[in-house]
Amino acid sequence: MAIKVEHELHKRRSGRNIGLGLVLVAFVAIVFGLTVVKISNGGTIEGFDHTVRYSIEPKEDN
Repeated sequence: MAIKVEHELHKRRSGRNIGLGLVLVAFVAIVFGLTVVKISNGGTIEGFDHTVRYSIEPKEDN
C-alpha cells in the first residue's frame, strides 16, 4: 500500500532540489572550463617535483 497523495511541502522541496542541482551543474561546468583553459595553455605549467626550474633561473651572460 503506497502513499499516492503528494503534499505541498514535497512540491516546494522538489523545486529547491532542482534549483540546487542546476547550481551544482553550473559550478562543475565552470571548474571544468577553467581546467580546460589552464591545460590548453600548457606551455607554462610546471609541477612541483623538487627539481631545478630552469625557466626561473637568472640567465648568465657570457
